[in-house]
Amino acid sequence: MRAKQSYSANRIDHLIENVTENELCDLAELFKVFGDSTRIKILYVLFHGEKNVTEICESLDMNQSAVSHQLKILRTSKLISSRREGKAVIYGLADDHVKTIIAMGKEHIEE
Repeated sequence: MRAKQSYSANRIDHLIENVTENELCDLAELFKVFGDSTRIKILYVLFHGEKNVTEICESLDMNQSAVSHQLKILRTSKLISSRREGKAVIYGLADDHVKTIIAMGKEHIEE
């Protein structure tokens, strides 16, 4: 299934032509976050809905320390959100852009 094309050609041209140095740096930092397979795996787990850290650890067969470290990076990069539910912290995707970025990347590597 192809990624939903939510940007028109004109919108893409506008975004590319009107970019500042700060935006380029921020974009480079964002793409660095996608450069770790563990973080991509966590995002894939969260595609299926919100999870607490224990559920993420079980899904990935990883220890809590390693997962928590990656969750912090994803949260700092605004790719995931978190909320408290009693003593547990529940994680989810920040918005649909995350799925779109992953889907477009997957589509690109499959071409």
